[in-house]
Amino acid sequence: MPKADAPVAWVESPLQMIGAAEWAHAHGQRVDLAGRLAVQVEETASELTTRGALFGAQAGYYGIPWGMLRRHDHWLVGDGFSGQFRLAVALLRPRRITFLDDGMNAVAFADALTGAREYSRPGVAERGLTRRVAPLALDAVRLRAAAGAVDVFTAFPLGDERTRRLSDLGVREEMHAFEWLRATRPAPGTASALPHDRVILGSARVVDGHMSQSEYLGWVREEARRGAACYLPHRREGDEILREIERIDGVRIVRTGLPIEIVLAGSARPLEIATQRSSAAVTLRRVLAGTASVLRVAGARREVAR
Repeated sequence: MPKADAPVAWVESPLQMIGAAEWAHAHGQRVDLAGRLAVQVEETASELTTRGALFGAQAGYYGIPWGMLRRHDHWLVGDGFSGQFRLAVALLRPRRITFLDDGMNAVAFADALTGAREYSRPGVAERGLTRRVAPLALDAVRLRAAAGAVDVFTAFPLGDERTRRLSDLGVREEMHAFEWLRATRPAPGTASALPHDRVILGSARVVDGHMSQSEYLGWVREEARRGAACYLPHRREGDEILREIERIDGVRIVRTGLPIEIVLAGSARPLEIATQRSSAAVTLRRVLAGTASVLRVAGARREVAR
C-alpha cells in the first residue's frame, strides 16, 4: 500500500488535537487525523474543522489505529507515555515523529526522552506490557532522534537546560503560541456569548485526589464572593460536584462541550479568569495574550495577559 503524503496526527484529547491544528498551520501542511472516540474529542474535531483547520482524512478509533499508522511515515503523537504508542512505535518504527502537547506531561516527557527521569507516566505505577515495551519504544524514538527525525512541538516553556539536552539527543524543539487558534473567529456559545466577564475554570483536582471536595467547593465560593461568574466545567468533573456548584449564589454553569482554549480564544473583551494550578494556567497565558485579560491561579500572583 502506498504511503500517504500527509502526516497523521494520533490524538486522544482536545488539547492534543489543537496542537495538531497548530502544527498544520505552522507548516502549511494538511494533516490526517486519527482521533480517540470520545465525545469532547469528536466535538473539538468538528469545531476546529469548522474554523478551517488543515485536517485531511479523519477517522475515530478505540485502541491503536494500525491502518492509518502504517500508511504514514510521519506521526504527530499526542501521548508519548501511552502504552499503545510504545507498542506501535516499537513495531512500526515510523520515519519521523513529532510529539504534541499532552498538558503538563510535555515537561515530564521531555525529561524522559533525555534520561533525566524514568520513561513512565508521572504518578502511575506501570506494569505488564506497558512497562516491558518501554525500553524498545524509547530505543526506537532515540534512533530516529539521532537521525534528526524527532521534533517536540509545544506551547510549554521547557527551559534552556531541557532544550539543550533535547538538542544533544537530536530532538528539535519548536514553540508555538496558539497563533492559528487566536486568529480564528469564536463560534456561537463561546467567549463572545459568556454571560459574565468573570470566569471560574473547573478542575479535575478532586477527581484526581489532589483536593478534597469540600476544599474545592470552598475555593469556588470564595471566587463567587468576588462577583457573578461563569463556571466552565472540566470534562472529567462528575455530576455530584456540579450539582453542589449549581447551588452557589452568583455562579452560572456554562457547558460548551469544548476545551477552554477554544472557548476563550479570540475573546473580544478582557476577562477575569480564576483557575487552579493546571496545564490550562499555562496555555491560557498564550491564548489570551494581548487581550488584557486577568488570570488568577490559586496560590500564585495575579497576571495580566498583555
